[in-house]
Amino acid sequence: MSEQKANRDFNPSIGRSVYLGRNLLISNLKKHFGVLKGRMLDFGCGSKPYKSLISVDEYIGVDYEGQGHSHENEEIDVFYDGKTIPLESNSFDSVLSTEVFEHVFNLEEILVEIHRVMKPGAVILITCPFIIAEHEVPNDCSRYTSFGLKSLLERKGFEIVHYEKLGTSVQAQMQMFMSYLDSYVLSKLNFIRPFKNLVAFCTFACLNLWCKIVNRVLPKRYDAFLNHLVICKKR
Repeated sequence: MSEQKANRDFNPSIGRSVYLGRNLLISNLKKHFGVLKGRMLDFGCGSKPYKSLISVDEYIGVDYEGQGHSHENEEIDVFYDGKTIPLESNSFDSVLSTEVFEHVFNLEEILVEIHRVMKPGAVILITCPFIIAEHEVPNDCSRYTSFGLKSLLERKGFEIVHYEKLGTSVQAQMQMFMSYLDSYVLSKLNFIRPFKNLVAFCTFACLNLWCKIVNRVLPKRYDAFLNHLVICKKR
């Protein structure tokens, strides 16, 4: 994936179907990137889309080479086998993992490995989705409630320092509607690409603006939401 395409995908314009979820994610991550210090591990790094926004001494990207996602042109420093992270224990001051946990079938085991490579007191910044369509098939296995995710992290030796839900119920439902339109309705216009791109941009720009208005007017609910954002320390 080229750097230009990665930037478009992770920080899209308002005329994209993924604008709502991605905008919430990146704007909230920016508020917390400051907790990442020293030697940092990016677990599930992919194209390292946030590397330019993070100031650390050393940035090490780890990923799994498997079905569902191509790693062509990605900046992966170390591949792991899905079970063991081939890095030394107590060697990282901080860890970043964004939108990865839903793809890890043995997350309980991998959290033990992440905990192992972190120094005592090291910090991990995590995001993972709650409401999202299946993606990167077949490497998509889990959605966690706030209670389930916090319980899992605490059982694996992490102290939760900060937790928040990203996106209201209105935003979550609008994001799913736009994903449906993009994947199953507007995709039928792919044979006339320029026209499809124009229709898609106008449609999603209007829907994203409409969502901003409705979200301000209606009562805020967070029982349905888009993403978890969690900061933990190694206990």
